[in-house]
Formats: sequence, C-alpha cells, structure tokens
Amino acid sequence: SSLPKAAAGCPDAEVVFARGREEPPGVGAVGDALVNSLRGKTRMSIGVYGVNYPANITTGTGANDMSAHVQSMARDCPNTRMVLGGYSLGAEVADLVTGGRPLFGFTNVLPPGVDQHVAAVALFGNGTRGLSPAFAGKTIDQCAPGDPICGRGTNWPSHLQPSYIDSGLVDQAASFVAGKL
Repeated sequence: SSLPKAAAGCPDAEVVFARGREEPPGVGAVGDALVNSLRGKTRMSIGVYGVNYPANITTGTGANDMSAHVQSMARDCPNTRMVLGGYSLGAEVADLVTGGRPLFGFTNVLPPGVDQHVAAVALFGNGTRGLSPAFAGKTIDQCAPGDPICGRGTNWPSHLQPSYIDSGLVDQAASFVAGKL
C-alpha cells in the first residue's frame, strides 16, 4: 500500500485540546466531555491529545506545543482529521495556533497547507477573538450566557466548566465537529 507505515496506528480523527487555567494535565473537564460526546456521534476512532503547557497565565508554550503536535500528526498520520479546541485559557491557545501570527511567545506558526488537516475547531469560554479566515468556516465558538470572559455578562459561575457541560453547549459543539469529520 502507499500509506505511510504510521497510518496503521493512526486514529481516524484526533481531538487536540488545551485545558483551562489551573486544571490538571490532560484535556480538562470540557475536553473530556467533548471527546465523550463526539465518540457517541461518530463511528470513527477518536484519538486524544492534551496540550502540554502549565495552564497558568501564559498561552505561548501551549500554542507552540499544539502547533508542534498538529505538524507531527500531519506528517505521520496524514489521513487523521484533527479537531483543535480549548476551554478558557486553552481557547486562547487554540486562537494563537489558528491565528497564524507569532504573538505572546508563540513562535511555531503552522506551515502553509497544514490547516487542511484540521477538520474543525471548538472553542469554549474564549476571551480573545483572533480567528484566521482559513478556519472561519470550521470553527464553533461557544460562550455561555452571562460568561464575563467571552461575553458581556457578570456571572462568574457561568464561565466555569459545569456551565458549558451541563447546558448542552459542549454537546452542541460535538455535533458541529462530527458534521465536519
């Protein structure tokens, strides 16, 4: 076959997710909910990669890691459809990667054409709005009512993970993503 050797171990799709501030390593509560919901909406195999960054106040290291992972997947698993995502601070990480400009310590900009390997982008509680045109049609940007980070509200609990998970916003995003895969 003409497929790269790595293709045998490659998932059909992979969720590359940056957790929110102060969440323990992994994809965080919102990322877990997104992956679980997505697995229920498609027969495709879904891999998961939790962006490796401190999740404190900085986004550059996370964006560099997310970009490096996307580039390695595009090279080693060219048929895997990637889903980039993030919650809160993690959404800002994904914004940097999809924005295509070096900012805030982000230096590992995606090379031309790598965006073609990204099927969808799912953002939750996103404090920035820096979407690149290349990703505009494949991005869902969820903001819970009252969330002061992404909206005009003043209700801090509406920014927290349960607000996104319990309201159906994560499930809605998973439906959007499944439609792009």
